[in-house]
Parts: sequence; structure tokens; C-alpha cells
Amino acid sequence: MWQPILNLLGLKPTDSYRRNQPLILVNGLAEQGESWYPNRAAWQRHYDVHTPGVLVYGGPVMQQHLALGKPITIGFLTDRLEEYLDRFVQSPPYHLVASSLGGQISVEYAARHPEKVDKLVLLCPSGIGGEEKLPVAEGARHKNYKGLVESTFYDHRHASPRIMQYYEQKFANKLWRRALFETVRGTKSHSVRDRLSQIDPPTLVNCGREDRIVDPHKVYEAVKEIPNYQFVMVPRCGHAPQLERWRLINRMVLEFLG
Repeated sequence: MWQPILNLLGLKPTDSYRRNQPLILVNGLAEQGESWYPNRAAWQRHYDVHTPGVLVYGGPVMQQHLALGKPITIGFLTDRLEEYLDRFVQSPPYHLVASSLGGQISVEYAARHPEKVDKLVLLCPSGIGGEEKLPVAEGARHKNYKGLVESTFYDHRHASPRIMQYYEQKFANKLWRRALFETVRGTKSHSVRDRLSQIDPPTLVNCGREDRIVDPHKVYEAVKEIPNYQFVMVPRCGHAPQLERWRLINRMVLEFLG
């Protein structure tokens, strides 16, 4: 009944519906909820954000895999990401935003399925810059959750007390701790450096200048000659820019994805 009046006034009813493109967040060794809590809400306004539980150390998939004596490898984790996207999202092409170990998983997925990936964002990606320092291994052995979390940050004040409390509880669980250690052992020697030039989607690589786990300068050397890669060094930042410099990363990711 209002349409004729709106037409006379030169007004058109607005339709706020839109189907947002899927944005897939792939965490590193830190589990999903502890990886993206300052980012998801900002990106959800513009994209259909998914956070697949690729690494759930206490979950039945990983525990059953280990019980069968099988290693946790990048191939196994990439299979899990692929299964999640094929079963529960099913609307490529996807944007992938990945942190640390998740960068290796995302690069492998993009190499397998280039037609299903639109753009990639790699935050402090592992498996690119040569030998890495993994305090997580020592932390898992000695239950040093505090040292493990703090080693991720340039400024320890960014290490949320709630994250500390979460890992204190998790490190007390022997099965959880073993799965974390086996994931480190099964993935630490894997490299995706040779895959980088095989990937066509535009790719943004962000590294923390003070990263003590992955050498940002070696990552830069690996990607600087590849035309579809952009590299940004983030000052005063460690191995988790999405947590330590979350305002900057939120904005950069949205600008890059367009």
C-alpha cells in the first residue's frame, strides 16, 4: 500500500539483504577461540565468517587419530579443512585468513584447489622462513603455559589473563598436552616455500617485526619476488599480530579483501 506514495516522493524501499562471501579463519597451534577473538566481530560485518576447528587437541578426531598411532601432519590438517569446507560451507571461492601453522594449511589447500580460493592473508606464516624457534615444544614438556603464551607477544601485556587461565587448565590435561606436542613434532619439518609460486590468488603476508618464532626477514626473502604477494612488516609486534595489533590487522585485512 505504501509503494505508490514512495513512488510519488521519489523514494525506493531499501533492501538490506546481501549474501556475504565466505571468510575462513585458520588458526595456528593456538586453538580457534584463542586465535581470533578481537577480529571475528569486525570481519563478520562484511563477510560470512567461519572458524573451522582444524586443531582441537582434546577432540575425538585428533585423539582417535593418535590412538591409531598416526602422526599429525600438515596433510592430515589440510584434509580436515577441506572436509569442513566441502561439508558445511560449500560456496567457494573463499577468502582464507590464516595464522602461523594455519598458513601452511591454507597454502596447501590453495595449491590443491586454486579455483576455490579468492584471496589469502598469511599472518606470521610458518613453513616458509627456514628454521623456527618453537617454545611450544618445551612448554608442552614442562607445562610452562605462561612462557609459551608470553613468547608469542612482543609486549607481554597483550597476553590476556583469560588466555593464561585457559592454557593453565588445558596444560593440566595429559591427553590435550600430548596432542599439542605431537602436532608440533609432526609438522615442524614441513615447508610450503616451494608451493608459494604455484598459488595464483592475491596474497597478503603480514609479519611481526619482533617475532621470536618465525624470522620475518626470511619470510620476506621468500615472497618478495612473487608478483601476486604483498608483504607488510608490523613494528612492535610478535608472532600474533591479529591479537597484539588487532586494530591495524582488522583494517588491513578488510582493505586487502576489498
